[in-house]
Amino acid sequence: MHHSFKISLYKKSQLFLISLVAVCSLNTFAQASWPTRAVTIVVPFTPGGGTDVGTRVVAQKLSQLWGQPVLIENRAGAGGNVGLEAVSRAKPDGYTLLTGNVGTQSINPTLYKKLNYNPDTSFAPISLIAELPFVMVVTPTLPVKTPQDLVALSKAQPNLLSYASSGAGGSPHLSVETFKIATGAKMQHAPYKGGSAAITDLMSGNVQVLMVSILETSAYVKAGKLKALVVTSKSRSPALPEVPTLIESGITGAESGSWIGFLAPTGTPKEIIDEIVSSVREVVAMPEVSQQLIAQGAVPTSNTPAQFAELIASDRRKYAKIIIENQLTAD
Repeated sequence: MHHSFKISLYKKSQLFLISLVAVCSLNTFAQASWPTRAVTIVVPFTPGGGTDVGTRVVAQKLSQLWGQPVLIENRAGAGGNVGLEAVSRAKPDGYTLLTGNVGTQSINPTLYKKLNYNPDTSFAPISLIAELPFVMVVTPTLPVKTPQDLVALSKAQPNLLSYASSGAGGSPHLSVETFKIATGAKMQHAPYKGGSAAITDLMSGNVQVLMVSILETSAYVKAGKLKALVVTSKSRSPALPEVPTLIESGITGAESGSWIGFLAPTGTPKEIIDEIVSSVREVVAMPEVSQQLIAQGAVPTSNTPAQFAELIASDRRKYAKIIIENQLTAD
């Protein structure tokens, strides 16, 4: 009797160990088995803009790293809100991600009176992938060489100059508004449906001025199709080393720019988010990725979900002030 009791105890402990191992392996399997199929990254803008270009450079390497396709889905509209709404409703399983930028995450919550998602609770920040400094570009035939020339011309002929943007209320729009506040420049706003459409019209001279990411414009500047006056970052850009900064041009209080980063629908498992964080860190550090981004005018970077959340919040405070004080709206 005593002997069989020992055996059953032994069997029970063996069974317990086996089930423990099974549970642990299941957990490991759950983590290790993501992704088992294609991952979709929603870019809430048209193809060819800075958010789209930066995402594609990184997505290509993530696909190699994960051994699964990483698909880019462009869902443009309402300053990025169409794409954000779609992601906010997606299953939080790691298979639908979002590339957000300063406009979608930090500007729109103040700019739009009504959003079909809650900007505070719908998304889990993952990591930045790049900072996107801006450059002010003009039609090549415009008779100006510096931002001061542009300001002088705009004041001399107040109805002459129109500035393009990728859409009302986006960071290119607010960057020019910030510049106007700092300099007293007089320019009319001409919003477009996306950055590439704005650039096309700028090259043909239908509009005269645009403030947009260096990533989107450096190739046109180098080809002489656009003229660059000033970069909005604190230091010069390696992609356009001959173009001065705002400070060097004698303009203060007008720094601006964007950034792009990945977010997931809230509720996405922490193990998956951690996996993406470490993958992004690995990818943006790859020489071929960082060199490609730097050459085009982006600054490759990664951070933690907590750091990314703080950046979104601090930029939101900064832009809310500009939007409210100047009564800007998305309409």
